[in-house]
Amino acid sequence: MQGFGKGLKEIRDRFDTIMERAIKEHEEERPNFDFKAYMLDKINTVNRALDAAVALREPRKLHEAMRYTLLAGGKRIRPVLCLAACSLVGGSEATAIPAACAVEMIHTMSLIHDDLPCMDNDDLRRGKPTSHKIFGEHVAVLAGDALLALAFEHVAASTEGAYAARVVRAIGELAKCIGAEGVMAGQVVDVNSEGLTLSMSDEVAVLERLEFIHVHKTAVVEGAVVMGAILGGGSDEEIERLRMFGRCIGLLGQVVDDVLDVTKSSEELGKTAKKDLVADKLTYPKVLGIHESKEFAHKLVHDANKMLAGFHPPKAAPLFALTNYIAYRQN
Repeated sequence: MQGFGKGLKEIRDRFDTIMERAIKEHEEERPNFDFKAYMLDKINTVNRALDAAVALREPRKLHEAMRYTLLAGGKRIRPVLCLAACSLVGGSEATAIPAACAVEMIHTMSLIHDDLPCMDNDDLRRGKPTSHKIFGEHVAVLAGDALLALAFEHVAASTEGAYAARVVRAIGELAKCIGAEGVMAGQVVDVNSEGLTLSMSDEVAVLERLEFIHVHKTAVVEGAVVMGAILGGGSDEEIERLRMFGRCIGLLGQVVDDVLDVTKSSEELGKTAKKDLVADKLTYPKVLGIHESKEFAHKLVHDANKMLAGFHPPKAAPLFALTNYIAYRQN
């Protein structure tokens, strides 16, 4: 992210004009879109599919722990992104449902493991006690592992309406986004960066490290979009454009999380507030300040919207709306 400091000053000078023009253009191109109704419909679809995919069976305690966090609510942004990307390139929702469930299983696994005492040591998630507080650390670890394994099995065994080669490609994408080139890489660098001392002389290096952490920690967002595009029959060009869209909004979501962590209460967030501050984690507010962090988030909105230009406006409307939702949410 070379020249980032200069770039932020330029953003400050021209941001309002650019965004007003961009918003006006997108509003003119897009039809009226009922985002609330769309989200309720897709969330209900995803929740039903998740409930069916993780049935309560023996060993009962393991499956109770898997279901406890998986079905505890949540915004379901990742699975909805998967469904929306599939529809955007002409695929059917039914084809993408197993992949949508898989990305939510993997996201839930990451939350369960993040909350463990050896990681973030958190007691609250989605307004409820974390998994290890209810089931114990050993069951929480195993429940997360079981969800990870089930995610791959579910895509492989349950996907219908897509060529086998595309299913294999989607599974490869899923593995990449969670492994040593994705979430796990971001987590390791994140933990190793706690307490990092900042100085003006290494500002660029610190920003590059911060971007690496956040892009990789949110790789499941990118993966959700790409899997949907693959299974929907998208061309290589469409898939790569949607990959960049997913990367932008994944980073956007993490920047917003960083800001909310220091500006909202635990009650408002449904999870422990100020925990990044207490752990002295490397975050955008820590490096840039809250004002510049918000401006960077606005730039990411603009960049994400550019990746959607050229797609059929009615089909792209859910992704435009999801971008705004991620940018302006309050918890």
